[in-house]
Amino acid sequence: MKIFRLFVAFTLICFALSPTAQAVSPPPDGCYPNFTTAEGCNALQNLTIGVGNTGIGFYSLFANGVGSYNTAIGVGALDLNNADNNTAVGTAALLLNTVGAENTALGTDAMVFNDSGNRNTSVGALTLFSNKQGFQNSAVGWGALTLNTDGNYNNAFGVSALSSNDGSFNNAFGSNALYSNTFGAFNNAVGESALVFNTTGNYNCAFGAYALHENIDSSYNNAFGLNALYSAIGFGNNGFGSGALMFVGPGIENTAVGDFAGYNVDGDYNICIGAGVSGNSGENNTIRIGDNLPDDPGASACFIGGINGQTSTSGTAVLIDATGKLGTLTSSSRFKKDIKPIDDASEVLFSLKPVAFRYKQEIDPAGTSQFGLIAEDVDNVNPDLVVRDNKGKAYSVRYDQVNAMLLNEFLKEHRKVEQQRKDFEAALARQQKQIEALTAGLQKVSAQLEASEPAPQTVLNNQ
Repeated sequence: MKIFRLFVAFTLICFALSPTAQAVSPPPDGCYPNFTTAEGCNALQNLTIGVGNTGIGFYSLFANGVGSYNTAIGVGALDLNNADNNTAVGTAALLLNTVGAENTALGTDAMVFNDSGNRNTSVGALTLFSNKQGFQNSAVGWGALTLNTDGNYNNAFGVSALSSNDGSFNNAFGSNALYSNTFGAFNNAVGESALVFNTTGNYNCAFGAYALHENIDSSYNNAFGLNALYSAIGFGNNGFGSGALMFVGPGIENTAVGDFAGYNVDGDYNICIGAGVSGNSGENNTIRIGDNLPDDPGASACFIGGINGQTSTSGTAVLIDATGKLGTLTSSSRFKKDIKPIDDASEVLFSLKPVAFRYKQEIDPAGTSQFGLIAEDVDNVNPDLVVRDNKGKAYSVRYDQVNAMLLNEFLKEHRKVEQQRKDFEAALARQQKQIEALTAGLQKVSAQLEASEPAPQTVLNNQ
């Protein structure tokens, strides 16, 4: 009614402003009461009290009696309609609509079967073709949302986008995006054939041509980039970059950032960051950052803030092997076998030659004085004390092992000193006993001598 009053006001204003307006000659046909325009065989044939309708085409708005403000252009457009505010342009557009309102259908067979669905927008031949009760859907492109019947709040832009859909809250932008989706909900697909085979998977986001291409029923995946998560069949995976997690298998909750990152990951809870950073089959709970294949070295340096200058009062040193794996040493017997004393094996240390040196300019521009060992020299003495690079060349020294061997030599010397001390103390004790025995003997002999001495004689004076 509000629209009608505005329309009347607009008409009166036009007449007031144009008192000398002349009628078109010859006058147009199809000028009917209640602002109605009808042109074509049986167009608006059953109109009663509906106002502001336009029906142009064979049987357009044929059954409309009370519906208002509808526009139907094309053979059979809005043929059975009796609702308000619908626009149908194209042969059979909104053909079977009865009570659905505020729909817009532009294209041959657009929203043909819509019955009670409201506020749908359909642009392109066969768009929302099967929709009956679904509401607030938008379909732009040939065949977009063509099989949707009851799904709501879907947006499909592109040829055959969301073509098989009957789920809700899905967004598809690109030809064949979410093409096979049936009852999957809350999915977002942007790009040619993104999520093309998804049927019942939910809460997936695919941005890029062929992203999440093979996903069928997995949920909570995020793919950003060409071919990202292409063959993913697990759930909770996140791929950012062209080909990221491209062939991820049944793995769950993996994350890859970078072109072709996580290329062949099939385990769970893995993180791959960096172009070409690929995991290993069967690997789980593994983090790889800038760790490329040997023939593609990738990152040449790694800088991480928040570490330098920070004090940790407990913990252990972090080590890295030739493959780039980070880890710490464990001293628990639970992880060891063939445990035995070092014995004389540590005596190899006496063949090592500590040196003073400075690193080359490109490594240490400050030229700080250093002390240590030369890996090649140590390799000649004991290869087990050397750390090697990914080509097998001596790279560094296992100073932790050297420290253990130094401790063994120290303990050996300590035991020797302790034994010498004990031997000395024992000898000293023996000597003390001997001294005490000699002293006692001397005292005894002295006593005997004193006892055996004759009594002193006295000279008598007879005078």
